Amino acid sequence: MTDRVSQIASHLNHPKGLLAGQVAIITGSGQGIGAEAARLFANEGAKVVVADIDAKKCEDVTAGINNSGGQAISVPGDILNREYIDKLVKEAATFGNGKINIIVNNAGYTWDGVIHKMSDKQWEAMIAIHCTAPFNLVRAAAPFFRVKDGAPRCIVNVSSTSGIHGNAGQLNYALAKAGVTGFTKTIAKEWGPVFGVRANTVAFGHILTRLTAAKEAGAFVTGPDGERIAIGIPQQQIQARGDSAHADIPLRRPGTATEAANSILAVASPLFSYVTGQTIMVTGGRNM
Repeated sequence: MTDRVSQIASHLNHPKGLLAGQVAIITGSGQGIGAEAARLFANEGAKVVVADIDAKKCEDVTAGINNSGGQAISVPGDILNREYIDKLVKEAATFGNGKINIIVNNAGYTWDGVIHKMSDKQWEAMIAIHCTAPFNLVRAAAPFFRVKDGAPRCIVNVSSTSGIHGNAGQLNYALAKAGVTGFTKTIAKEWGPVFGVRANTVAFGHILTRLTAAKEAGAFVTGPDGERIAIGIPQQQIQARGDSAHADIPLRRPGTATEAANSILAVASPLFSYVTGQTIMVTGGRNM
């Protein structure tokens, strides 16, 4: 079937949306893949909790969803702060009338450096944002997932091909993202048998976001001590790749943020109801 026919068939089976009535927390959803996922989830009937450190972007995404007929609340804050995590879980549960169905651990960034020049701060920051923060969130939300009521519940953890294959200049990021795989599988094994909770990893290849744009564009994140951390790929490196940049991708192009978000939606949806503990590669065929 064509994509359009598939969509029609899906909505005939789920007329109120694939995620109708479900409550979803999506971290890092003020922009990029997270924001696209928030919009897609809302379009499929989910009540979305938009969580991002950038309050304005968080609120803009939320307003866009609500103005389009969806349901969302904005809960901005620092995912590295445990008090914020407790607040996020509490507000999500209140929004969901006592339930939370989905967590998408999407928040993250890169802080690259070659091994012999990497600082302790670079190393620890990647472990904190990609491993410790998701763990703290999942642990805090445990009372809403360890429930025997038959309702669908799942956790989607965002990883990268750097965590599968490694990547020069990203030892910290690669290790953290590799850890996401074990994190996911353990959730699936602990919470699947009794509570029916699914957990899967989505590992992205080259997706068009600020992390893969030219560093000279000026995108940055604020580090653990308030420092500005430039993100992106140096323009010189991008130019050096030239026409061969996508030669090892069978589809011969990078993916869009919407395509990446679509994969998160698919994994969270009932279409994947018998899939758990897996790492779904979203790479355009790269490294198959």
